[in-house]
Amino acid sequence: MERLMLTPLFRLVLRFGLPCLLTFGIASWWLSVDDNRMKIIDTYADLRSQVESRPEFMVNMMVVDGASEIVSDGIRQMLPLDFPISSFDLDLEAMREVVVALDPVKSARLYVRQGNVLQVDVVERIPVVLWRNEQGLQLLDVEGVLVGPAFVRADWPELPLIVGDGADKNVIEALDLVAAAEPLSARLRGLVRMGERRWDVVLDREQRILLPEIEAVQALERVIAMDQAVDMLERDLVAVDLRLPNRPTLRMTDGAVQELIRIRAIEAGEQ
Repeated sequence: MERLMLTPLFRLVLRFGLPCLLTFGIASWWLSVDDNRMKIIDTYADLRSQVESRPEFMVNMMVVDGASEIVSDGIRQMLPLDFPISSFDLDLEAMREVVVALDPVKSARLYVRQGNVLQVDVVERIPVVLWRNEQGLQLLDVEGVLVGPAFVRADWPELPLIVGDGADKNVIEALDLVAAAEPLSARLRGLVRMGERRWDVVLDREQRILLPEIEAVQALERVIAMDQAVDMLERDLVAVDLRLPNRPTLRMTDGAVQELIRIRAIEAGEQ
């Protein structure tokens, strides 16, 4: 025994290993009893509940900033919280994803600020165009992202109208065309995306300006310049076709064509 006590490893096992082994064995035996394990779980849950329910950790209200009244009401409906609620029970990231899922919301930030208030900071999408598709009228922002439905065109008289498949993917180009068509704003009815490749500018009196796939803004500016010079669009025209930039074509109404034929016949001496 004296020789064993002179061995460093034996002394280490005797002083530390054996007590640890005994402690582990006793703890394992005690925890093997279901009642004992439940006591530990209940005690932990009770202590956690006492800490989480302290007044300094309770959230008493929610404030939404940066959103319109309609969007704010939608956020409150999507986040039906029962106040007061412990801040430990709030999954702020999951709640943020719910808020951002709303069409009018571009981004959102949620946090608990001083005063035990759940703060929701919202950046809304700003509608810039109306898009008519199979579902009706839709509001789009400058990125072409859906903002929400527009039930009546008259509710948004300041927004230009775009129509056609793929129009939502080319909102910026449509806005450039609307800006270029400012001299024709009183007659402008909207823009139609044709074949997801190019635009038609639709005016009143069922007139159209058929633009090319590239340099559409420059082509529209040339048409406006010609109209300002000779009042071209005030004549009996159905369409101004600029799809071939080097060969613009004017399409006249049937009445204008018949009148042109009659004039040419008179000039030729047939009448």
